[in-house]
Parts: sequence; C-alpha cells; structure tokens
Amino acid sequence: MFMRSFRSRDASASQREVASTTMDSQHRVDKSARLMRKGSVRDPQKVSKLQRSLNSEDASRMQSAQARITNKSLAPSPIITMVVGQDSRLFAAHEDVLRQAPFFDKVLNGNFVDAQNKRISLPDEEPEVFSAILEYLYKGDYYPRLLHNKSRNSWELEDSLPRRATPHNSPTVHESPKIGGGRAAHTPQTPSAVEATVYLPSVGQHVLRDTVIYCAAERYGLEELKRLALRKQGLQSGIDVGTILRSAQYCYANTPDSDSRLRAHYLALIIRCRKTFKRSGTMQAEMEKSGSGVYGDGSGKLFFDLFVAMCNHLDDVIEASNARTPKTI
Repeated sequence: MFMRSFRSRDASASQREVASTTMDSQHRVDKSARLMRKGSVRDPQKVSKLQRSLNSEDASRMQSAQARITNKSLAPSPIITMVVGQDSRLFAAHEDVLRQAPFFDKVLNGNFVDAQNKRISLPDEEPEVFSAILEYLYKGDYYPRLLHNKSRNSWELEDSLPRRATPHNSPTVHESPKIGGGRAAHTPQTPSAVEATVYLPSVGQHVLRDTVIYCAAERYGLEELKRLALRKQGLQSGIDVGTILRSAQYCYANTPDSDSRLRAHYLALIIRCRKTFKRSGTMQAEMEKSGSGVYGDGSGKLFFDLFVAMCNHLDDVIEASNARTPKTI
C-alpha cells in the first residue's frame, strides 16, 4: 500500500517535471520565434520597402479623394502653340493660362485653325507685344514691373535695362498727368532706364510700348491689363512730341470710341504740355496735314491755328483766375 502510494507520487512528480520541461521548451520556441519575427521587421531594407508601400498607398488614396472632391482631371494642361507675326515666331503656353483671356477662351472653344496640332496663328500680332501679353497671363505683370516706393509712397517702373537712344527731331515732354499713382522723375541728363517704345513694322515708326500693349489688351479682352498699361503710361516722361503724336494716333486707330480712357490720357497730356506742343513743328505739320487730302493744300492749317487759339485762351483764363485767387490749375 505504501509502495503503491510512493510510486504514485513518483509518477505524478515525473509527469509534472515532464510537463514543466515541455512548457519551458514551448516558451523558448515561442520566444525565439518572436525574436526572429522582431528581427525580420527591424531589417532596414524591409522597413524601407514597407514605408514606400505605405506612402504610395496613402498618396494614391489622397489623389483619389481629391479627384472625387474636385471632380477634375489630374492630367496637366495641354500646351498650345502660337505662330505670331510675319516671321512666324513660335510661342507656347498652357491652355488653362491662355483661357484667362476671353479671346483665347473663345478660340479654344471653337474650331480654331490647326486644332489637331493645337496651334493658333496670329499673323498680325507683334512678337514683342505678344511676349508681354503672355508674361502678364503667367505673372500678373509685364516688364518693366510696377513697383511701390515705400519711402516716397509712390509707384515707379522697374529700371533694369538700358534705354536705347532714339533720335529726337522735336521737343520732349517731361511732364505728364499722374494716372493712378506717382511719376518717376527723370530729366534728359538722367533718362529712364526703361525702354519706352517698341518698333512696329506696320507703322514703320516707334510707338509707346504701353499704348501698344493697351490696344492688344483691348483685342484680347483683358481689362485689368488695360488698367495696368494705362498706369504705366502715366509714369513715362522725357518722350519727344513726335512719338507722343504717333502713339496718340495709334491709340485712336486701335481702340473703340466707347473706350476713352487712353484717349483722354493723350488729350490731357497735350493740354497740360500745350506750351511745348505750340512750339513744336511736328505738331504743326501733323495737324496741317490732316485736312490737306480733303480740302487741298493749306486747309489743314485751320486745325493747328485752332489749337493755338484754344491754348492761348486757356492761358488767359488761368492768369485771370490767378490774379483774383491764389489757387492755380
């Protein structure tokens, strides 16, 4: 009886020992497996690969969500080629940038020339002027930029290119109406560093660049660019009378009668600088020439004489007014 009890205890203890050994072995195996798994996760190459995979999945989900929210294509805007001028200069721009101009938006919505190659022909446009248009569409301004002088609290033109000298056969105007801001003061000894004119083969002469850009903005339907060009026009000075008269005539020929802003600028400029224009042989020749083709030689002198008489009358009114009150016009 005692022996059986002893053997039973021995057998029980042996079973417990075997069970304990088995559990320890399993624990060691599980721990080893865990360590192996941890070691495999810590592999730098596998971690990097996993991170790239996760980042790629996140980016794909974000793009899909953005596409669903905006309902827009993720494809880039097509490139449109423009063939400009008589020399067929090539320009390229994104379609969504060009569509900011009502003119191009209408052309691109219709069956424009060479639609298969996405090419628009502009044979009557000047390449230098069109370059300024594209610069404005991309940057909101064109060279020279309009800069604010904080110390003077005035607007000035960016001066970074030397101004090409043009022969002056008539007096220059150093005073112009202020339109939308201050005026950069320059004298013949310290001319503006900004190139103020552009040569137009269609006219065969130099015309004020801002005037040409204003007229181009009228064609393309860019009202904000017209305001910008007009403000820059008001900052120009030291321009000879001949260039002003040619530019004024170009303005009248390329703007509708309903748009009087640039026309009013030239009229105000001539009235304000009337003493210079009265002495100008260029002004006299241009005004006398205007009526000769209709009424014969000499008939155009009426216009210049009328202009001089109006200037003299205005001077008399101002002098009489100043004699009574201290204010001046």
